[in-house]
This record gives sequence, structure tokens and C-alpha cells, in this order.
Amino acid sequence: MSPEKVAVAVVLVVVAEMVLGDGGKSLSWNLQRASHDGVELSQLRDRDLLRHDRILQQKPPGVVNFDVEGTYDPSVVGLYYTKVQLGTPPKEFYVQIDTGSDVLWVSCNSCNGCPTSTELEMKLKFFDPSSSSTASPLSCSDRRCALGAQTSESGCSDQNKCVYTFQYVDGSGTSGYYISDLMYFNKTVGNSLTSNSSAPVIFGCSTSQTGDLTKSDRAVDGIFGFGQQGLSVISQLSSIGVTPNAFSHCLKGGSQGGGTLVLGQVVEPNMVYTPLVPLQPHYNVNLQSISVKGQTLPIDPTVFATSDTRGTIIDSGTTLAYLADEAYDPFVTAITQAVSQSVHPIVSKGNQCYIITSSVSDIFPPVNLNFAGGASMILKPEDYLVQQNSISDAAVWCLAFQKNGGQGITILGDLVLKDKIVVYDLAGQRIGWANYDCSSVNVSETTSTGNTELFNAARVDSSSSHINQCKLMKNSILACFLQMAIFCVFTTFMTPRE
Repeated sequence: MSPEKVAVAVVLVVVAEMVLGDGGKSLSWNLQRASHDGVELSQLRDRDLLRHDRILQQKPPGVVNFDVEGTYDPSVVGLYYTKVQLGTPPKEFYVQIDTGSDVLWVSCNSCNGCPTSTELEMKLKFFDPSSSSTASPLSCSDRRCALGAQTSESGCSDQNKCVYTFQYVDGSGTSGYYISDLMYFNKTVGNSLTSNSSAPVIFGCSTSQTGDLTKSDRAVDGIFGFGQQGLSVISQLSSIGVTPNAFSHCLKGGSQGGGTLVLGQVVEPNMVYTPLVPLQPHYNVNLQSISVKGQTLPIDPTVFATSDTRGTIIDSGTTLAYLADEAYDPFVTAITQAVSQSVHPIVSKGNQCYIITSSVSDIFPPVNLNFAGGASMILKPEDYLVQQNSISDAAVWCLAFQKNGGQGITILGDLVLKDKIVVYDLAGQRIGWANYDCSSVNVSETTSTGNTELFNAARVDSSSSHINQCKLMKNSILACFLQMAIFCVFTTFMTPRE
């Protein structure tokens, strides 16, 4: 085995031993000492071993990983979506990832106005409750029906079904009734990947749709809401201990798109966090200022302050980014002044655009969005510009930050969220991010003892399972080292050479 592999084995073993340490939490109970008079030492040891087995078999919440398809690029799709499996037997449905709403819903059979075809590479499906042996409508008397009132108009039908109506900002809407059924997924606990895990969830059965939801140009089977309210899937699964109270996504930019969505936390050394604004229906954060080329723009900070009509929202269901009116003009002016010597500014269809003959990354400056807590989101030119077309040998790039139509709300959509790990730490009431190549990510699972385990979201490495085994057996450092050394020697000689 090469010295490099020995070093890796030693590091991994040390990490495994460190994970066994105290999780940093302090709890206290009133204890009573049991009498062991007349009991053989061997009996006590056997009793302890049985208790240790019970301790080791207590499984922490796992993490669930979904593959993401789609792209932010409005000329291609303009949305990101994933697949969910619902019902028994399970059927797959494509649903848009939306952090700006709370409920998972899919089109159901006999749906009025629901699209029947799409220009995306998929076949639309309709959920049939009668074909699922585990489906049951949520009754009006079910206490969970009241949770629906947190995010939608809810009520009770003549058939005693808990019904809902959602209205979205773009004018589209859907109505239907809530169903309880199983969701199937791949779940990772510790270092073991378990396929076909399932858990009961409440989701919407859409029987009517209007507006953009009915259009076939980018129609999907439904929407996967990741809000904070009680009927969101992340709230449901974390409340029953299936997943941590957190989720993360890493959305690939470019025309190919894709990415990863994780019910759990994704960790990265360069992650920065900002607090969530409490008691808000959306993921509101405190944007304090915007800097272009290191210069803070002359924008009154109260423009970004959270109120009923103002604030900054992170929303994966929005394609572009939108600035409050008072912030838009200073932003456009600063960008235009920074590149005026190298490009030809034009206005195209009401948008500020630029004709350029070289790479945008060589001309346009970085933009910093500065948040409470000292966190800064650094935007590359591709994070605030989109290419519209070409003129001869020149390209036309336009600002994708839009004026928000007279509203005071700033919305950060997929345009700025792409090519970043974004973590929604609901337990800690904060959001974090880091620029990242979203082709691979690491998932952090925090156990009930406060320990953190790291593993690759795309695959579980064999060496990680050896670490986990050492940890569970509480082997000594020497024993773990020998075990890892044997593993490294074995894999060295058994790995095919190219």
C-alpha cells in the first residue's frame, strides 16, 4: 500500500475516533442506583452488553437524496424539478422544486384544466387515489387539516374531505383535496444506503388548475413545496424523526442543468450563514446592501427591511431575480458605468442589455449581496446576466435582475441560487450558501447525540462503511488502523488497472 493510502487510512480512523466524542450537549436526569448484591460479575457484564446493543440499534434520522433535472435558463426550461414516488404500488411524478410554497401536490385523475402533455422530456401522469392501497383522503376532523389554513384557503367538502385552494403570485392557481399516502425514497442512515424506504405524508390531490400551470410549454405533474409550515414534506418527515429538520439543494447552471436535492444538510468549508427573519411565511433574509466592484450602492437600507410589503425572499420557484424599485436603478447604473468602456449598452424590450465581443467574465464586475451576520453572496457575471442572442460576431447579454413591478419585495431566484450549495437549516433558523461545483456534494447527518457524519450523496464509499463499523464497535485506534490497513491493501490489489 502506498504511503498516500496509509495516510488516508490514518486520517479516516482518527476522524472515526473523533466522531465518538461528546456531542457538546449537556442533559441531566434523576438517577437511582440499583442493587447488585448477590449478582455475579459475568451476569452484570452480559446485561450491560445487551443494553449496549439496544443503544447501538437506536437509528438517527437519515437523509434523503433526490436527483434534480431542469435548468434556470429561461430559453430552455426555466425551472428545476425532481421525481417523487407516491402510493402503493409507487408511481413516479415530476414536480417543480419550490421553496416559495409549502405543500406537495400532484395532478389527480378527472382534473379540470390540468395539462395532458408537456414539451419537456417526460410523460405527464395523474394520481389515482383508488389505485393506491394506502391512500386515504384527509377528513375535516383530522387535526392535520387545520395545518392547511397556514398556507392556503382550506375548508371542508360535502364528502367530509379536507380541501384547499392555492393562488400563486403569477396569477396561476390550483384546488383539490388532501390525501394521506406513502412516499418512497432512497434514504441514507449513517453510511448505509437503504432503497425503497417510505413514510406517510399528506399531499394535495389537484382537481383544478388555472393560469400558467395549464400551459404545456413547461408543464410538470405538480409542485414540491419546501416552505416552513406544518404540511410541507420537510416539516412532516422531520416531525416523525425520518429526516433532519433541514434541506439543501445544489442546482447546476448551464443549459444542461440538473443537480441534487437533499433532505438534510450539505456541508462545505466555505459555507456562510445568515439568520432567517422570524415569523415570516417565506424564507426571508435581511439583505443590507449591494456592492458592485467593491463599491456599496447608494440604496437606503430600509428598502430591504422586512415588512408586510418589503423584504428579501429566497425562492427556488422563481427563475430570475427581482429588485425592489428603489434598488433597481442604482444597480443598473453601477453595472453600466463599470463596463461602459468595453461594451455597447442598449435597451432591448425594456431590458438593459450590452453588446460585447469578448467573455462576460473578463468585462463585468463581481456583485456582492451583503446580508445580516456578515454573510456575503458573491455573484459572478453569469449570476446576474443572461445571453439573449448574437449580432454578427458580438453577443447580446442582458441584466436578468428585473424591476419588481412597483413592489418593494426583492426575490432571489434560480439565477443566483445556481452553482451554489444552499442550506435551509430550519432547526437553526438560518440559511447558508457557498459557490460549488454541483456535480458532487457531501451530506451531513446530525445524529441524536450531536455527532456529525459525512458521506457522499451520490454513493457510499466502502471505506466509509469500515469507519462506521469501527465507530459502532468502539474499537481502539490500533484496531481500527489495522482494519483500515487490511482494507487498503485489499482494495489496492483488487482494483483493476487501466
